[in-house]
Amino acid sequence: MVSLFGFGDKDKEKKPGFMERLKKAVASTKAQLVERIEEIVESKPTLDESVLGTLEATLITAELGVGTTQEILDRLKQQIRQGNMRETSQLRPAVEQRIRAILADHGAGTIAPKATQPPPGMPHVIFVVGVNGVGKTTSIAKLAHFFQQQNLRPLLCAADTFRAAANEQLEIWAGRLGIEMIKQKSGADPAAVLFDALAAAKTRHPDVVIVDTAGRLHTKANLMAELGKMCRIAAREIPNAPHEVLLVIDATTGQNGLQQARQFVDHGGATGIILTKLDGTAKGGVVVAIARELGLPIQFVGVGEKIDDLLPFNPQEFVQSLFEA
Repeated sequence: MVSLFGFGDKDKEKKPGFMERLKKAVASTKAQLVERIEEIVESKPTLDESVLGTLEATLITAELGVGTTQEILDRLKQQIRQGNMRETSQLRPAVEQRIRAILADHGAGTIAPKATQPPPGMPHVIFVVGVNGVGKTTSIAKLAHFFQQQNLRPLLCAADTFRAAANEQLEIWAGRLGIEMIKQKSGADPAAVLFDALAAAKTRHPDVVIVDTAGRLHTKANLMAELGKMCRIAAREIPNAPHEVLLVIDATTGQNGLQQARQFVDHGGATGIILTKLDGTAKGGVVVAIARELGLPIQFVGVGEKIDDLLPFNPQEFVQSLFEA
C-alpha cells in the first residue's frame, strides 16, 4: 500500500462530472468571495485604501480568517508599492494566485502529525474523530464506500459506545454496503471494541480498518485520555497504528471548526480532515485558513447526502472551482 487515499494512484481519472459537483458545492462560497471581489472591481477602477478595506471585509466574511486575510493584503500592498498593481481588475487574479500559493505552501502537514504506514500485509487503521453533530458516522460510511470503489475491503469498528444510536446507525450503513462491522453492547469499553476489531483484522485481512470514536470536545479530559489509550492499543496490535487520525469538521461552523482542528492536533493527534457540508455553506474559505494555520491536509470534502458525495480533496481543483468563470 503506497498511500492511503488512492493507494499510489491519486491522479487516476476521476468520475465524470467531478468538477461540476465540486463547483456546485462551492457555489455559495464563490458568491461570498469571488463574486464580491467582482463587485469591488466594478465599483471602482483604481486601487486605494477603501478598496483594500472592502476586500479585507470580504475575505474575512468568507471565513479565510484574520491571519490569512492579513497575509493576502500584505502581499497585495507590496505589489502596489512596487508598481505591479494599479487597477482593481488585477485583484481577482492576484487573490487567486495568493490562495493557490497558501494551499501549496502550507497544506503538506508540516505542523500537524504525519500519517504513517502499516507493515506489508497489515491493514491500514484509520481513527475518525470529532465533536458530535458534524456528520462523523455518515462520513465513515461514505469513506468505506470510497474504499470499496477503489477495490479495497474495509472493516468497521463501532467504538463509539457512548451514543446509544451510534452502533445502530453504523450497523445500518454496514448492512447497506455489505461491510463487516465489529461491535459490543452500548456502554462497553471502546478500547475493548478496538482490540476485538484489530484481532479480527489479523485473521480476516481487510485492507483498511475504520474506527468510529465517541464525539468529544478537547475540554473533556477523560475522553481525550481514552483516545490516547485507544492509540496505544492500536500501536501495540498493529505497528504504527493508527496510521491516520481523521478529524471531521462541519464546514458551516467556519472559524469555530478551525479552533476544533487546532485542539485535536494538540490533544488528539489529528493527521488530516474530512470537511463535511461544504455544499451547505458560504464559509468554504476555512479551507485556506486550515491549510495556512495548521498545515493539516484536508483529505475529503462532503458535497451532499448521497453515499458517493465524499470527494477526495485537491487544493488546486478547489481554487479552480472557485475562480473559474
